[in-house]
Amino acid sequence: MTARNRDGTGSADAAVHRPASNRAPLAAVRGGDDTIAAIATAPGRGAIALVRVSGTDAEEIAGRTVAPWPTAPRAATLATIREPATGAPIDRALVTRFEQGRSFTGEPMVEISTHGGAVSAALVLAALVQAGARQALPGEFTRRAVMNGKLTLAQGEAIGDIIDATSRSAQRLALDALDGGLVRRVLALRDALLEVEALIAYDIDFPEEDDGPIAPERVTRSAGRVAGMLDALIATAPAGELVREGALVVLAGPPNAGKSSLFNALLGDARALVTPIPGTTRDAIEAVIDAPGLPLRLVDTAGLRDSAESIERLGIEVSERYLARAQVVLACGELAEEIAATRQRITALSDAPVIDVLTKQDLPQLRSGAREAREREETRAIRVSAETGEGLDRLIARIEETLASSIAAVAPDTPVVTRARHLATLRTARAEIGEFLRAWETGELPGPVIAVHLRTAVAALEELVGVVDTDDVLDRVFRSFCVGK
Repeated sequence: MTARNRDGTGSADAAVHRPASNRAPLAAVRGGDDTIAAIATAPGRGAIALVRVSGTDAEEIAGRTVAPWPTAPRAATLATIREPATGAPIDRALVTRFEQGRSFTGEPMVEISTHGGAVSAALVLAALVQAGARQALPGEFTRRAVMNGKLTLAQGEAIGDIIDATSRSAQRLALDALDGGLVRRVLALRDALLEVEALIAYDIDFPEEDDGPIAPERVTRSAGRVAGMLDALIATAPAGELVREGALVVLAGPPNAGKSSLFNALLGDARALVTPIPGTTRDAIEAVIDAPGLPLRLVDTAGLRDSAESIERLGIEVSERYLARAQVVLACGELAEEIAATRQRITALSDAPVIDVLTKQDLPQLRSGAREAREREETRAIRVSAETGEGLDRLIARIEETLASSIAAVAPDTPVVTRARHLATLRTARAEIGEFLRAWETGELPGPVIAVHLRTAVAALEELVGVVDTDDVLDRVFRSFCVGK
């Protein structure tokens, strides 16, 4: 049976559509105005693959391979994809076209949803390249969206963060950045700095207006308020780093203390070799778990003890290096005295908070006094069993509580800084405001010279979001003070 299209015609023998155009065929590359194409879905076996083509000539190029051509924009049409030179069929796919200004990139764009797998999408992409498109560079669709004003630079980066997110918390922060949370805050800071700059410009250029000279304290207060807002935003960077990279949680203890079993139980997978032979773990094993609050980078380390065996000694040195960088340490042991000894050893290696973990709670009490020792430690230590899962949820909750108390609290309405570029530009802006305030309060330089610091701070914030507008200061002067009334 022949499949029917939206217009009721049979598509098996439909002619390839070529939209009317006076343009000559495109070269493979034509500067920044060329039309690009790429496979937008990950390689491998799957139900559907998406091929996108974007640029001024997207419809003309795609029209050389698609029949019938979609008549309505933003409506999926069942079509046959054909070789542009021979007309040989490649695949049956859903084709959607987007008009200029109504697509992700802001350009005319066509999306072709082919069957999944390694072959169909690759053949469709090859046909589009043969028809005149250029294969896109990494991130080029998002770059065009930024250049065409569909996204700010920070929002474009947020798309990459969503794709790279390895935890729920990282995905939530990236989604908030894509929604414009960080951009709105940075633009508000920029606007506040422009207001300060406008105050100084007004005082210099219109000193005899009815409003009179600007009080220096007003400028100081306004600039100080912006500095405080920048400080609050910069202070979120440690929390952002934890979300992006994960909090380093190191399991430490003597050999055969149950560290590897606990590590595997927390992961839900047998990643670490577990045997009753002391010294089995000779190197650190690292893995990330997506905890409710923050991603946790768990590290199973070699047992801490004095050893003359060279390979085991190397493993212990690796453990000590991890402990020096840890954000939280789990002091693991079967007995309270083992935990106490581990704590004493950790103190010389790490400043991180330590959580006591009594392991192997499912085993019978084989040592005299073990039950009493555990009971004495009950109020402080988390009792867990890798075999039954007892205490694992409590342990995760305790880790998150410890992390929350060790990093600066982030106000609910404050975006979190997760990228080094953002942090660097915010620090640049803050340093310039600090220099401005110092020079303004001492009066050691004339106002126009001091205002250069404000302009540099504004430029740094504009660099963060990709905004440039040279007439903002004059616009604000005349709008705010009604000069020439």
